[in-house]
Amino acid sequence: MDNSTSPTPGGRPRRLTGAVLSPRWEPVLLAVTAAALAAGGIAWLAGAGGLADLFWALGTVSAVVPAVGWVVAALRHGRAGVDLIAVLALGGTLAVGEYLAGALIALMLATGRTLEAAAQRRASHDLRALLEHAPRSARRRTGAGVDTVPLAEVGVGDLLVVGPGEVVPVDGRVESAAAVLDESVLTGEPLQVERPRGETVRSGVVNAGGAFELRATATEQDSTYAGIVRLARQAGAESAPVVRLADRYAAWFLPLSVVVAGLAWLISGSAVRAVAVLVVATPCPLLLAAPVAIVSGLSRASRLGVVIRDGGALENLGRARTLLLDKTGTLTGGRPRVVDVIAAPGRKPAEVLRLAASLDQYSPHVLARAIVDAARERGLGLSVPADVDEEPGRGASGTVEGRRVYIGRLDAVDLEPSWARAVDNRALLDGAAVAWLAVEGRPAGAVLLRDPVRPDAPRTLRHLRAAGIERLLMLTGDRAEPAQEVAAVLGLDDVRAGLSPADKVAVVRAERERAVTVMVGDGVNDAPALAAADIGVAMGARGSTASSEAADIVLTSDRVDRLADAVSIAVRARRIAVQSALGGMLMSLAAMAVAAFGLLPPAAGALLQEGIDVAVILNALRALRVDRSARPALTPAAEALVHRFAAEHDDLQDVLEAVRDAADRLSDGPGPQALAAVEETHRLLTERLLPHEYAEEHQLYPALAPTLGGPEATATMSRAHAEIERLSRRIATHLRLAHADGGLTPGQLDDLRSSLYGLNTVLRLHFTQEEENYFSLAP
Repeated sequence: MDNSTSPTPGGRPRRLTGAVLSPRWEPVLLAVTAAALAAGGIAWLAGAGGLADLFWALGTVSAVVPAVGWVVAALRHGRAGVDLIAVLALGGTLAVGEYLAGALIALMLATGRTLEAAAQRRASHDLRALLEHAPRSARRRTGAGVDTVPLAEVGVGDLLVVGPGEVVPVDGRVESAAAVLDESVLTGEPLQVERPRGETVRSGVVNAGGAFELRATATEQDSTYAGIVRLARQAGAESAPVVRLADRYAAWFLPLSVVVAGLAWLISGSAVRAVAVLVVATPCPLLLAAPVAIVSGLSRASRLGVVIRDGGALENLGRARTLLLDKTGTLTGGRPRVVDVIAAPGRKPAEVLRLAASLDQYSPHVLARAIVDAARERGLGLSVPADVDEEPGRGASGTVEGRRVYIGRLDAVDLEPSWARAVDNRALLDGAAVAWLAVEGRPAGAVLLRDPVRPDAPRTLRHLRAAGIERLLMLTGDRAEPAQEVAAVLGLDDVRAGLSPADKVAVVRAERERAVTVMVGDGVNDAPALAAADIGVAMGARGSTASSEAADIVLTSDRVDRLADAVSIAVRARRIAVQSALGGMLMSLAAMAVAAFGLLPPAAGALLQEGIDVAVILNALRALRVDRSARPALTPAAEALVHRFAAEHDDLQDVLEAVRDAADRLSDGPGPQALAAVEETHRLLTERLLPHEYAEEHQLYPALAPTLGGPEATATMSRAHAEIERLSRRIATHLRLAHADGGLTPGQLDDLRSSLYGLNTVLRLHFTQEEENYFSLAP
C-alpha cells in the first residue's frame, strides 16, 4: 500500500489509498478471504475438488482486485511497493491453476492490510480549538456608543472595547490607562502581564482585568492570531509522508524475487516453478512483521497513557535524533509556585504567608491561587477577610483580623528598608515574581513565586538521551534569563528564547533539515510547531485542545517522563520489526532457492510461507512485553513511602524558610531577635526536619534500593543526610555557647551564619535531588 499523502481541509495529510479501498473495508476483505479458504477446505474434505478450487479461486480474485488498485496507486506516485510481488503471485496462481496457494496468499495479504490499517490509521488533525478560540465579532466605539460588529468590518484605527474575560479581537494599542492580560495562549507563560497605555497588544490574548479600550492597528486577516491558524495549516500540509518500513526493504527484495522467478522459468521452462518462487517470495515478513510489531508498540504505549495516532508516527519516533521542547507546561509545571517567603524583622515567614493567603482567598489571579495553595499545603489556618478591594494588575487590600492588609505590587518608594531591597535583588537574580505584603501601610514581608522545573524533567531527558536522542533544544516565548536558567539545570544543548509561534516553526523546519525531529508542547501557541515537526507531541492532560489535535502523539497524563517511555517503546518496536522482517526475508530467500530447483510446489510453498508468517508474528509480538530496563518498577509499599515523603517535603518548606530567615537576621548583629530566630530554627530542625531525614534514611532508602540496583544508588543521598545532621549539631553547639555567655557574641556570627546558609543550600539541593531521582518514579 502506498502511503503518499495530500492535504486534508484541516491541514494534515491524508492517505490517497483510501480511494482504492477504505480502511474500514480491509476487515471485510480479511473475512472474505478467510471464508473462501475455509469453504474450500470443507469442500475438499468432502471430496468436491472442483468446488474447492472454485472457492479458493474466488478468494484469490477478491484479493487481486484491491491489490491491483494498491499497486497502481503506488506506481502513479513513483513507488513500487511490496504489493507488486503479491499481485504477481496471485495472478500466477490463477494462471497455473494453483488455487489453494492463491487463497493462502490472499488471506496473508488481507491479514497484513488489516494489521497495517490498525497501525497507520490517523485521527483528524484539524484545528478546531484554534478556530473556536478566535473571536467572531468586536465591540467598536462610535459617537453614538458601542456597537457589536463582525470582525471582518474592523479597520485600522477603530477604537474597540475589550471586556473582562474577552479575547482581544485584533492587534492593537492600549488606549486606557492599562490592560491586564493573560498571554499564555500565545507565549505559554502563565503569569499575567500589565500593558500600559500606548503599548501594543496581540490578538488572541485574554483580558484578565477590567474593561479597556484598544486602538486597532491591524485588520482581522493581518492580526497575530489569524497568522497562527494559517501557520498551523501550512505546516501540517507540508509534513513529509511516511514511507512504510516494508516498502523500504521492498526496494531490493522486489527485483530480486522477480529475477529469481524469471531465471527459474527460463532455465526449467516451467511456469509452475516460477509461480512457486513468487509464492514463497510473497513478502509475508514485510507485510506482517512491521505492522504486528508497530501495533504491539502502540498497544504498549497506550497502557502508559501515550496515545500514538498511527504506526508511521511510532516508526518515526524510533528514528528521531532531535527533540525540541517548549518550556512552560512541558519542562516546567506550567503554573507559578511559592519558592520562598521572606518576613520583615520581627515577623515570621509562616505569618507572612498566612496573612497573604487569607487576603488572596477570593482573588482569581494566578499568583493569588499559588499563594493560597502553598498556605493550605503547609496546614496554615486562614482567616476570613473583610472589605476586600482588588485593583487589576496591582493587588488586593482588605481587613484581616482587624488589620488593614495589602498584597501585590509596591512602588520603589515603599521599599526603603534594606531587607526589602535585598528581596527585590533576590527576585531579580532568581527570575521570580514578588507579591509584597503590607500591614497597616508598612511592608511586612514578601512571597517569591516561580514556575519551577518539573521534578521528572531531568530524569526524562537522561532517558531520552539513552534512548538515542542526540540533540535537545528548548523553545520558549519567555525571556532569555529564566530560559537559560532552566536550560542550565537540565543540561540542554541549546535554548531559543523570546520566540513567537512563527519563530518556533522556523526553528523546527531548520532542525528537520538535519535529523528526524520531535517537537513537544502544550499550548495553542505550540500547535504550528507541532504540526511542522516530523513528530508532534502534545501534553494533553492540561494542554490545549489545539496542541493535541495538531500532534501525532498525545501524553494523556501530566507527566513528561512518559515521553521517554514512548521513545524507548518506539525504538524497541522498530528494532523488533526490522529483526522480524530481515529474519523472515532470509527464510523466504532460502525457500525461493528450493522452489527455483523444483523441490517446492506452489501449494507447499504457500504453507511454508504461512509457517514463516507464524514465526515472524511470534517474534514481532515481543514488542508487547514490558522492557524492564526502561523504567524501574516500584513495589506498592515503596510507592506509598514515596508519596508520604513527597508530601512531607511540601510541609517542610517553612523549615527551609526559617533557616534562611535566621541567617538573614544575623546580618543585623547578635541581638535578641537574631538569637530568637536561631532558637526557633533549631526547634524546627529538631522536632520536624531531622526526624524526617532519619525516616528517609531507615525506611525510604531501603525500600528503594532493590528497584535502583542496591544500596549504593542511595549512598550519595545518605551522605547528604550526614551533612544535614552535622550542620544541625553545629548550630546547636552555637546555641549552647550563646546561652552560656548570655547571648550571641560577635565572634560566633560568621560561623553561625555560614552554617545556616550552608544548611539552607544543602537542604534545597537535597530536596530537589530526591524529588528528581526518587519521587518522580511514582505516578
